Amino acid sequence: MSYQDTYQYWRQSPSLSPAEREELAALASDDSAIKSRFFSSLEFGTAGLRGTMGVGLACMNIHVVRHATQAFAEVILAEGAQAASQGIAICFDCRNHSAEFAREATCVMAGNGIPVRLFDSLRPTPELSFAIREYGCIAGINITASHNPKEYNGYKVYWSDGAQLPPHHAAAIAEKMETLDVFTSVRRMDYQQAVQAGLVSLMGEETDEAFLSHVMAQVNDKAAVEAVADSFRMVYTPFHGTGYRLIPEALRRLGMKHVVCVPEQMVLDGNFPTVASPNPENPESFALAIALATQVGADFILGSDPDADRVGIMVRNRQGDYVAISGNQTGVLLLDYLIGAKKRAGTLPPKPVALKTIVTTEMARKAAEENGVACFDTFTGFKFMAEKKNQLEAAGEGQVIFSYEESYGYMLGDYVRDKDAVTASLILTEMAAWYAGRGMTLYDALEALFETYGFYDEKTVNLVMPGLEGMEHMKRLMADLRAAPPSIIAETPVLTRADYSTGLQTDLYSGAETAMELSGSNVLRYQLEDGSVLLVRPSGTEPKLKVYILAQGRSKEDCASKITRYSAWANTLPPKQHL
Repeated sequence: MSYQDTYQYWRQSPSLSPAEREELAALASDDSAIKSRFFSSLEFGTAGLRGTMGVGLACMNIHVVRHATQAFAEVILAEGAQAASQGIAICFDCRNHSAEFAREATCVMAGNGIPVRLFDSLRPTPELSFAIREYGCIAGINITASHNPKEYNGYKVYWSDGAQLPPHHAAAIAEKMETLDVFTSVRRMDYQQAVQAGLVSLMGEETDEAFLSHVMAQVNDKAAVEAVADSFRMVYTPFHGTGYRLIPEALRRLGMKHVVCVPEQMVLDGNFPTVASPNPENPESFALAIALATQVGADFILGSDPDADRVGIMVRNRQGDYVAISGNQTGVLLLDYLIGAKKRAGTLPPKPVALKTIVTTEMARKAAEENGVACFDTFTGFKFMAEKKNQLEAAGEGQVIFSYEESYGYMLGDYVRDKDAVTASLILTEMAAWYAGRGMTLYDALEALFETYGFYDEKTVNLVMPGLEGMEHMKRLMADLRAAPPSIIAETPVLTRADYSTGLQTDLYSGAETAMELSGSNVLRYQLEDGSVLLVRPSGTEPKLKVYILAQGRSKEDCASKITRYSAWANTLPPKQHL
C-alpha cells in the first residue's frame, strides 16, 4: 500500500479511539505530515523501538506497542513451551503513556499465554535487567525513551541474560512485524482477566530489596565514606525520573549524611518541565542542581536520566566553579579508582578485565593496562559488552570488573547486563568521598590522572538529519566515505582506516589489509598520524550521524586544538541545512 492507503486504513480501523480518529482527520490536507507518519514503520532493532508519540505507523502509540509485542510474543513462543513458561518481565519509566503502554504489552503477552511479571510502578532500567536474571524470565520489555526529549517514547527489549536483544532475535521480531497486521493480528487479553488467570504478577518492594542487596555488595570502602560523612555534601537530581527513590536510598545505606536532592526535579513528570532535555550529558540540564549546590556548598553534583541507566557528574574546579566531567573522563576515574580500591581491599580478581566500546577514550586502555588489567573493545551497546563478559568469564579468560561507554553508561557486578546508574551513583559517591578524605576533588583527581597516563580529550559531533530525507543523507554519506575514503583529514595524514562492516583494516602506506576481531557494524574508523582517532557511524536510536573524535596530545591545549580542527572537518560532511 502507498502511504496514503495506509493512512486511510488506519482512519477506518475500529481499533482507533475517537481522539485518535480526530488526530488523523486533522492531517487530511497535509500530505507531508501523512507521509512522515505512514511512509514506513518505526525500524525495530536490537534496541527495540524509539520515536515521537502520536498516531501513525512511524510513531510510538498503543497500536505500535501491541504490534511489536505480538511479534515479540511469537518469537518467544517459537523457542518452545518451556521457554515461554518462564515468562517475561515488564517495566516502565515516568514518560507520558509509559504506564499505559506497559499495561498493553502485558495484555498482549497474556493473550499469547505468556506469563508476565509487571512492576507495580515505574522503576530504573537496570532493575528490569536484574529482575529478568533474578526470576529466570525468558525476556523483558521496558517502556522508556531513556534521555530523549519529552515528545519521545520507546520500547526496549531484553533476552534471558538481562541484556538487550541479540541481533538474530531482533531481526526475527522485525520480520514478524512485516507479516503481521498492526490491528487484526494482535492477540490480547483483558488485564483483569489476565490477573485472574494467573498470567500477571506484580513486582514491588521485594524486588527492590533484592536488587539493592546486590548494589550495596559493590561497595569497596565504606570506611572512606564514614571518615568524611559529617562534612561531605552532594546534590542529586533524577531529572523527574525513576532514580528518585533507589539512588538516594543506596547513598543513605552507603553512609552519606548530606545528600541534598533538587526538590523540583524529584517530582515525577513526563513533561520534564524544568529542563529542555532530561539528559545528564548536557551541562545546561544541571542549572537547578548547580544553584542548589552553590547554596549548600556541595562537593559534587550527580544526575541520572529518566530511566536511571545513565549518570552524569559535575565537580568543583580550582576556581570553585562547578564543571561537567565527560562520560569518557568519568569512566577513566571510575576504572582507576576501582582498580586501586579492589587492590586495597584484596578483592581484585586474578585476571581482571575492563571493557569499553570502540568509540570510548583510549585513556581507559592506558589506565587499565598500566595497572595489570586487560582491556577489550566492543561495539557500541551494552548487549555487546554483556556478550563479551559472558564469553570471557565462561572460558576462564578473565573476570570483568568494569564496563563503560562514553555516553554516560557504566556497568558493574554480575547482576545487571545493561547501563546501571544506581550502582554507578553509589561507586561515584564512594570515590568522591575517598578523594575528599585526601583533600582532593574529582577535578583534582582527573588532573592527576592526566599527569599519570597522558593527555586525552574527546568530542562527539552529532550531525542531526531528521525525517526520511535525513535517513537517505546518512546512507549516502556512509557510502561516499567508503567509495572515496579520505587519505588526509584536516591536513593530517590517515595511517589506517577500518571498516567494521567488513571487519577489514587497511594500511594506507602499504595497502595491506588485515582482519579485525570485530565485524558486522556500520562504523568507519580512521587512525591519524598525530595519534588521534576518528570514527563515523549512524546512531541506532536517533536521526543523527555521529563523528567521534578521540584526541591524544602533549598537553590539554594540544588536545583541544586537535578537537577544534577535526570538529570543523566533521561539520563539512552533511548538507548545510542539516548542520
